[in-house]
Amino acid sequence: MTLRIGIRCDVGPLRGVGHVMRSLALAEELKGRGAEVVFVCDSHTVPWANDQILARDIPVEPAVWTPDEHVELFGRLGLDAVVFDSYDLGGDVFTAVRATGLPTVAIVDGDLRGAEADVFVDQNLGSELDEPELPKGAIRLAGLDYVLLRDEVLSLRPAAPPVPRADGVPRVFAFFGGTDAFGAGPHVVAALAATGVPFEATVVAPGEDLADAINAVELGADQHVEVIGPTSQLAKAVVASDLAVSASGTSTWELLCLGATAGLVCVVDNQVMGYERAVATGAAVGIGVLSDLKVDPTSAAAVLRKLLTDPVERARVAAAGWKLVDGQGRVRVADALLHLIS
Repeated sequence: MTLRIGIRCDVGPLRGVGHVMRSLALAEELKGRGAEVVFVCDSHTVPWANDQILARDIPVEPAVWTPDEHVELFGRLGLDAVVFDSYDLGGDVFTAVRATGLPTVAIVDGDLRGAEADVFVDQNLGSELDEPELPKGAIRLAGLDYVLLRDEVLSLRPAAPPVPRADGVPRVFAFFGGTDAFGAGPHVVAALAATGVPFEATVVAPGEDLADAINAVELGADQHVEVIGPTSQLAKAVVASDLAVSASGTSTWELLCLGATAGLVCVVDNQVMGYERAVATGAAVGIGVLSDLKVDPTSAAAVLRKLLTDPVERARVAAAGWKLVDGQGRVRVADALLHLIS
């Protein structure tokens, strides 16, 4: 009998696409093992994210919100298990679904947010050191051993730590989620410009206003910026760059797995813990907190100048990140989910 697994995740212009991206990684693993997967979310609000789901031949059901709606929908879909990856749902939804006996997995970031599940997955660095109180009978999979990464990333992971280029104008790739909901792009470009050193940057801008703001940044001699829209070739762009700058969210683990020289920007409060922990390992470099960059890019420019001009430092950061994330997290999570069902 073919297993049928539902994934209920957040997505939207303000919420971004991080929940969808890591959910897709798990979906790819489950489909590769013969399971059917259906997403429950409002992916139509972010067309690029919707295209990513449909490109994998995964059907999408519109998001529902109440406990009763979830119980009814999951029953109608004939699910054998459900995976939640949501900040927006109330704890009563998790409680109602788990009470039906449907095996339940919740992907979380630190705070359980009142969720109930049989298995909790917290893929964040250092989360294995935390000891949240779990619902009765629940288990928790925590730490970088459980990072969920998509085929696109895993197919490009190098077999050994990469050796960044020592010569030539540094190539920078910058992206801040599928929507750049907090408008980081223009401020990071301003900080790059303030370094006063040459670079060639490609920056993802999901909207015309962001693209215009980036193009309006005054650049110095031998500083070049190309603005592109959302792309399904993020991993290839990261691998081709000498420095990858991103928000300190789920994309952090992609950068580390790929052996990128990762520069992180903390764009929102719920990223602070992950940002600080990642920077503390030396496997990523902290560019700064977005609210500070918006006021004064000087400190961020100093950090970026070091990375742009010091290939030895870039190589050190890249090697440290590559060693932290082995890319097998989704295999371990899928093992746990299928064991739960059995």
